[in-house]
Order: sequence, then structure tokens, then C-alpha cells
Amino acid sequence: MSRTVLITGCSSGIGRQLSIRLHEKGYCAYATARSLEKLDALRQKGIKVLALDVTSTSSIDDALATIASNGDAIDWLINNAGYGAMGPLAEMPQAEIERQFATNLYGPLALTRALVPGMKQRGGGRIVNIGSVSGILVTPFSGAYCATKAALHAASDALRMELAPFNIDVMVIQPGAIESEFGNNAEASLSRTLGEHSLYEPVKDGILQRARASQYNPTPTVTFVEELLRLLEQPKPPAMARIGNGSTAFPLLARCIPTRLLDSILRRKFGLDHIAE
Repeated sequence: MSRTVLITGCSSGIGRQLSIRLHEKGYCAYATARSLEKLDALRQKGIKVLALDVTSTSSIDDALATIASNGDAIDWLINNAGYGAMGPLAEMPQAEIERQFATNLYGPLALTRALVPGMKQRGGGRIVNIGSVSGILVTPFSGAYCATKAALHAASDALRMELAPFNIDVMVIQPGAIESEFGNNAEASLSRTLGEHSLYEPVKDGILQRARASQYNPTPTVTFVEELLRLLEQPKPPAMARIGNGSTAFPLLARCIPTRLLDSILRRKFGLDHIAE
């Protein structure tokens, strides 16, 4: 039976490749992003595309109304849209913090609320939330992003238990370093988050290093997507899976290294010891 899948954040990276592979495998894939223009290459491949801003209730309503008017109903929801603004948390503008939570947490929850009644009515469904190992191993200069992903992991755990009676599976993926535009976007965010008179100006190189960290020896997007599809197509998928370079090692470090020692290692890695000198 062909399933209908809604994927968010498809303008590049994981979402783009996932929508292509789902389409190639015979799924009815709806690829979404805020800008339809960025989805044109997918549309030309025959993939259904929709404008969808996960932070906007009206945008969500419009997208789901279009899907319904096409005679389709969503069997699987893949909450992939997200971004990370890097910078010192104590100085990060409130608007940047709120935007990250709106995109990385509130958006997935809004889509889940909108789709659960229909999934229950049809006898079940599947919700996949793309988290991050950054929600497990917290590093300097990524505090807001790490907080959103940790919150998404916790929300996924609650949803998994609450939706089980309706035969709705909830799965959280915690990627490591995956080839994407994340590093470029994170670096660009510094123009909004690192003020001219920042207390952390002396360690700006450390902040840049954190912004680029996900693109040091990343797992190719194609490889990530193939492993994700293998898990998704299991009759009963795992509740949580980690995929990609660092996805096993980083949580292990967070669990096994004493907190004070780990803090010291991370402060040194990202230059914070220079401020104290």
C-alpha cells in the first residue's frame, strides 16, 4: 500500500534527499518549505510540493487543506525543518531564542496536533521527529539550539506513550554530523547573535568553530537517508535511533565523562579558557 508522507524542511539537505528517495520508492511524498521557489527542482521530478512555514498556524492550515483537496491523507509526518543560531546564550537576542523554539519545537508539535485526529480515525500513523545529538551533548555557543533539541526529544517520548493506544508510532532520530547547509546557516546567524561589544569577542574563533562543527567530516546526506528509510520501513520502528558521524560517540562522552571534566574540555576546545586568562 502506498503511503502519503509529509516532510518539512525540504529546500536542502536531509529533507530534499528524503523526499526524492520516498518518491522514487513509490510513496506519495509532499515536500514542503517556506519558499516554493526552493522546491522547484523537486517539483520538476514529479514530487508534490507545498509552501509551509511550520511557525505559522495559517500556513499549516492552508497546506493541510491543499492536501485534503487533492484527496490525500497523511500517513507519516516527518518533522525535519529546523535551524540553529549560534552564539553565547547570555547575549542571544530574545527574538532569536524564540524563533528557534518556534521552528524546532512548536512547529513539530503544531503539525502533530493537526494530524493526529485523522491518523487515529484511519487506524494509525507514524510521526518522525528529527532531533540531534546536540540535545544530548551540550556545547558552548549552541545553548539555544541544544535546548530546542533536548525539548523535542522529551516531547517525542511523551507523544510516543500517549499516542500508542491509537496505533500511532512516534520515532525520534538523533543525527550526528550530516552533510547539509546547517554549518553555513549557523555561521551566517552570527551577524544576528554576536554583538559588536560582545563579552565573547576575544573567542570569536571558537564561536565560528562551533558554528561549523557539524560539517567537519560529516556523513553524506544520501547515506543518512538510506539508513533512515531502512528504519522507517520496519513494521515497528525503534523509538529512537542515532545516525551519522559522532551520533554514538558524543552521547557516550556526555554519559561517561564527569561533568566538571567535560566542562573543562569543552571550555578549552572552544577558547573560553582564554577569557579567564
